[in-house]
Amino acid sequence: MSKFLNEKFKDFQEYTPGEQPKAGEYIKLNTNESPYPPGPLTRAKACDPENAKRLRLYPDPDLRALKQALAKRYGVEPTNVFCANGSDDILYVSFMAFGQDGLVFPDITYGFYDVFAGFIGQPFETKKLKDDFTIDVNDYLNTGKMVVIADPNAPTGLELLTSDIRKIIESNSDHVVLIDQAYADFGGTSYIPLTKEYDNLIVCCTYSKSRSLAGARLGFAVASEGLIKDLEKLKFSMNPYSVNRTTAEIGITALEEDDYYMENCKKIAETREWTTEELKKLGFYVIPSKTNFIFASSPDISGESLYTQLKDRKILVRHFDNERISNYNRITIGKREDMSIFIDTVKEILGKQGE
Repeated sequence: MSKFLNEKFKDFQEYTPGEQPKAGEYIKLNTNESPYPPGPLTRAKACDPENAKRLRLYPDPDLRALKQALAKRYGVEPTNVFCANGSDDILYVSFMAFGQDGLVFPDITYGFYDVFAGFIGQPFETKKLKDDFTIDVNDYLNTGKMVVIADPNAPTGLELLTSDIRKIIESNSDHVVLIDQAYADFGGTSYIPLTKEYDNLIVCCTYSKSRSLAGARLGFAVASEGLIKDLEKLKFSMNPYSVNRTTAEIGITALEEDDYYMENCKKIAETREWTTEELKKLGFYVIPSKTNFIFASSPDISGESLYTQLKDRKILVRHFDNERISNYNRITIGKREDMSIFIDTVKEILGKQGE
């Protein structure tokens, strides 16, 4: 850290991404990436030499073609769609745009929420999840603040009832409610249709998980036309070209082969259920998940010890230091063969190879 850094950031606690190994072969089950490659049409578009020639030109700052494709896919109008460099950018701009009265979100959720709020300087309040890691809906009624909820939640994998989501939106009609749906395609409920009913709702989505494009960095949000205009105003004040030309092109193409990606989501969900049952046979407690990961703990080994021993055997899972969840690990669902190796390795660690 240099002597030139702004004083207000010197003690700032930044977000810590999941490990990205730089050497050696690992089975990566720690960052919720898809185990499947982008579809053939998407890959071809990414390598299109004609598109590459156009990289000398700035992309369309309005991203009209991409918005039209997303609007068609989700049954809304292009004026209801906002696109950015990953859903994290959407969260950041939304917090800045609508969090002036403060924000409220769970104490155990996506770790970027409190980082963004602190970085922007918006006051925030966290609400403690119940002992079973579910949200107490009453904590989010009539808050007088912007409400942010990941649904399904990370790292727990749990989702709320639609009736509870409606209660939260309706009771906070004078503030924005943002539902972060990064994992909805793996069995969760999409709340995009509710944006037609509520002018204070933003649904935030990403191509990183279900569409195998974490490296391309593309996110989108759906909301009322007024909220989208607000987000565009801030985007054009910061970086109107935040989505590059190639990413915009492959974002459109990925929607053209949507069946490929949704079929992958089904395969991941099936492997998730298989992995869950195998861990339960080993005595693990596994929280029911609607995502591409599971959250699990064992009475026979601490979360940290399991994480460390798996890493020593070239398998990465995600461990969190938060005291309430320190005995758990978040395990991304890979291909069936990856998860079979994972289960066999866990058996080895626990000394249950013969079971």
